[in-house]
Formats: sequence, C-alpha cells, structure tokens
Amino acid sequence: MAQVSLYQQVLDYANRANPYPLYAQLRETPIVHDPNGTYVVSTYRNIEALLHDPRVSSDARNRPRGSGRAGAVRIAGQSPAFLNLDPPQHDTMRRQAMWQFGPPHTPDRIDALRPMLEQLANSLVDAFEGKTQVDIVEEFSYPLPVTAICRLLGVPREDEPRFHKWADALVMALDPTPIKNPLIRFKDRVEEIGSLKGLSQYMAGLVAAHRKQPGDDMLSGFVTDPSPDGPMSDADMVAVGRLLLIAGHETTVNLITNGTLTLLRHPDVLERLRREPELSVRLVEELLRYEPPVQIVPNRTAMADIELPDGTIPRGSAIALMLAAGNRDPARFPDPERFDPDREDIEHLGFGSGIHSCFGAPLARLEGQIALATLARRLQNPRLVVDPPPYRPNPVLRGPRHLQVAFDGITA
Repeated sequence: MAQVSLYQQVLDYANRANPYPLYAQLRETPIVHDPNGTYVVSTYRNIEALLHDPRVSSDARNRPRGSGRAGAVRIAGQSPAFLNLDPPQHDTMRRQAMWQFGPPHTPDRIDALRPMLEQLANSLVDAFEGKTQVDIVEEFSYPLPVTAICRLLGVPREDEPRFHKWADALVMALDPTPIKNPLIRFKDRVEEIGSLKGLSQYMAGLVAAHRKQPGDDMLSGFVTDPSPDGPMSDADMVAVGRLLLIAGHETTVNLITNGTLTLLRHPDVLERLRREPELSVRLVEELLRYEPPVQIVPNRTAMADIELPDGTIPRGSAIALMLAAGNRDPARFPDPERFDPDREDIEHLGFGSGIHSCFGAPLARLEGQIALATLARRLQNPRLVVDPPPYRPNPVLRGPRHLQVAFDGITA
C-alpha cells in the first residue's frame, strides 16, 4: 500500500483536531511535490513570497486538470468574486467593493458597527441565563457575525436564518478532497449546488430591491454611489455578496470559536482578559497566528517557473499554501508553539497577504475583539465539556463544529 503523504494527512479529517505536528513535519521540506501534483509550501518566507508574486494565479480557469476544485465557489453562467480573479479584473472589482467598505470613501462604516456588536454580544450572553452549559458555536459564535454581515449588506432581519445553510454550502465547496471526505455524502454535494444557486438568486433579488428602495447599507451603496472605477454590474454585486458571506461571517465564526477554545486552554490569559479588556486587540492578532481560521490556500497556480530560496515551482503547477504552518514557523516566530498575546512581532498570515489579503479583516478583527472580551467578562468559571471538540469537515476553514462550555453563571 502506498504511503499517505503529509499533505493528504493534513487533509484527512482524522487529523483535524490537531494538524500542527504534521505542519512541523512539512516545514522540514519547505516545498513538497505531492503525489497528486500539487506543490505544497509550508514555510513563512516561501508563502509570503508567493502571496506577493504576480506570477501566481488565483483564477480557477488556470488551474491544472486533476488538481481539485478547492476554492472554486463558482456556478456556470455566474460571475466569480474577485477572490478567484487575477489583475486587472481583480483589482477593479476589489476597488469597487472597497469603495463602500472602508477608507477613504466610507472610513467609519466598520467602526460605526461597534455599538450594535457590543449590544448583540451582550444580548446573546443574556440568553444564557438559567443555563449551566451552552454550545458556543450555535448560541454565540454563529449568530453574532451572521447578524453583522446581514446588517452590513442590507439583508432583512427575517431572512437571516436562511444564511446558515448557504454558508455551510459555501464552506463545503472549499474542501480540497470532497469525494474522500467521509462526512460529505453525494446528497450533500447536490444540496451544495442547490444552495449556491439559491444564494445567488436571493442576492440578485436583494440587489433589485435595493435599487428600487436604497438604504444606508453596502448593497445600496453599490447601486447609488459607484466608485471612480464605474458602477458595479448586478452580476458582480451578487458575486461580492456571496464572498462577503464568507469573508465577513464564516471565518469570524471560526475566529471566535477558536479563540474561546484557546482561552479556555489558557486560563491565565482568560483571567487577564477579564481584568484587561483592552488586551483583546493584541490577543486577536496572536490568535490569528496561533489558530488561524483560514489554514490553507489550496487554489493557486504557477503561471511561470518560480524560483524560491528553497526550490522551484514549475509553470502550470498547482500550489497549496499552508498558512497555518507558516504561522508557526520557528524561523519566523520565536517559540511559535506558545500562545502569547504579548508577542512583540505578530506579522501573521491569518488574513493572507498581498492583493488577496482578507477583504473582511477589519470587521472580523472588531467582532473577535468584542466577542472574546464579552465572554471573558461575563461567564463565571467557564470550562470545556469536551476537549478536543468535534471539528467541521473542512481543512481550509478549520474550526470546531460545536464547542460545549459549562459555567457557574453570568455576570451582569
């Protein structure tokens, strides 16, 4: 029987709870040509170089045959989001989207959400009253960011519950090995495609509704206030809306849940956060290094021979960037296996880097800071019920599917 490669072991659900020993083994050979044809890159300096290299393509149309479908959240006849495009198309669409998301045109859009996020986080914890145990994912980590991104996009509150199924389908579409994953059935694959089409149809209807009756949300801004690059097409608005559902929601669910799990495993840091809520800013940055919600970028293609300090990736090759391995590279971070919010240098890869750095990063940071500080302040004697918890199937967006936490009460 052929030996299973380290990369395939990382993708194997059996190692989802703790892939970090495998990442350490991968770093011993910084660029590995996996038997499936993919070049697996696991050290910080090589990953950083490739994230900034214009010869590396994110467009699924350039992907070599047989390299998988990971990251290609695309339906025939519909526009891809800029995450799956290369310049110049990527640059134009991203600028059009950013015009309504942050500086210089809308510098306060994200920070203006702070009061709503703080009120929402506290109301979710208020609902724990009378309980001695909760599932942090279902009762806190999921509803907080999904409410935020729906408010940002202009989704009616009554429609928010529909996004859970759609979000799960989008995440399933990122799995590098869906056929081999024992937790994904053929029925799930059919439901995934149906959900993706359903989300796109819903977004198209939402764009049309906001065109008729605009508000102060992002979709209305796309319609009424085009960027200097010109108005965004309806198809592109739908694509950006789908992307924001992941960038502004799904990764944040993992950030908050991974953060809660890490804090409960480090009670000294949890106690310090309770006393010093301002620590949440540095703590979230260290979490993005230590337990990043996006662990792998599996969908890049070399458009030319690329020479790196540790080897050459031939033109036309599929590339997988192991962000989580780079984040614990001892050549870049001293004592990388230690969780340390006081770390002086936290220039992590948790949000990627280069032109494809995470579009939703400002919102994710704010949500993570507020969520973790609120849990630390209000939960009395919180503790894990099951460790390790059950994880989601996907190795790309890695996080617990459930996180049962017991506590003695809540503080007002």
